[in-house]
Amino acid sequence: MLKVALLDDYAGVALQSALQSANWPVLREKAEVAAFDHHLSEEEAAVALKQFDVLCTIRERMSLPRSLFERLPNLKLVTIIGMSLPNLDLDAATEHGVIVAHSNFANPVFANIGSATPELTWGLMIATVRHMGVEMRRMRKGGWQATVGSILAGRTLGLLGLGRIGKRMAAYGSAFGMNVIAWSQNLTEDTAKSVGARRVDKDELFRTADILSIHVVLSERTRGLVTARELNLMKRDAYLINTSRGPIVVEADLVAALRSGHIAGAGLDVFDVEPLPADHPFRSMDNVVLTPHLGYVTRETLAAFYSDTLDAVVAFANGTPIRVVNPAALQHPKHRKQP
Repeated sequence: MLKVALLDDYAGVALQSALQSANWPVLREKAEVAAFDHHLSEEEAAVALKQFDVLCTIRERMSLPRSLFERLPNLKLVTIIGMSLPNLDLDAATEHGVIVAHSNFANPVFANIGSATPELTWGLMIATVRHMGVEMRRMRKGGWQATVGSILAGRTLGLLGLGRIGKRMAAYGSAFGMNVIAWSQNLTEDTAKSVGARRVDKDELFRTADILSIHVVLSERTRGLVTARELNLMKRDAYLINTSRGPIVVEADLVAALRSGHIAGAGLDVFDVEPLPADHPFRSMDNVVLTPHLGYVTRETLAAFYSDTLDAVVAFANGTPIRVVNPAALQHPKHRKQP
């Protein structure tokens, strides 16, 4: 019997039939499936996951470095959402005979999940400019209104990145009567114009935007893209929204800008370290609205993720072809059939 671990099931829904995510009972005769509803440190994972053959990840929630692969001798398969996982050491996985199976985006379950992150972003933006976080906390303590918010109509929305999510954000901005500007390294004027935005250079983006929303993919080119220099270009009454990835912004520089009041506030769904440490300064700032990386976390999205994950685990259990990121791992002695 294979032992399968569903990692970082924060909401405890991976095995719920109500989510209609995946028919895990189809593995009843071939695998034991266990869900972990809390994040495991590397030390905890090395102990708790030692007997498991299969680890099923949800995006970058779980880091899989070489040091962990070295401590999981039974591990044969890791499933990932997407084509790669930045915090997974692929060379180490291959050397230890661990197959990494990627998502099948041709699977129709992925067809209607593209709205999840832009919708969350827009909600976070409104919550930020209307100070909903601090006002909700005051209400729960018996207080009443104490802040003054801003109207979005007529303001300038700056989009750092105009890809799939950025284009959806441009449409939302236009619907709310905002002026939309955008910049990214390869953005053309025609592309921006096609979605009702105006291409500007990077410095103008930061100087002009009343609300600056980040929608670039984390890569070596974008890591640390937003520093104290860019933040110092922003208006003192401007807001920064980040639902992409934490390391795109130099976190210490953002903390300093928020503490000094150089920018009015921030709405953040992503962080350098996740889960966000309990003593992190963001948690105590009244000018910051925080959400715990909810961008893709909807019933529809998780149902698609777990359904696709199950397909990969079933294929592995049945010895049928699987979507492999590192085919060299298949040659490891772990996967040679016994005579």
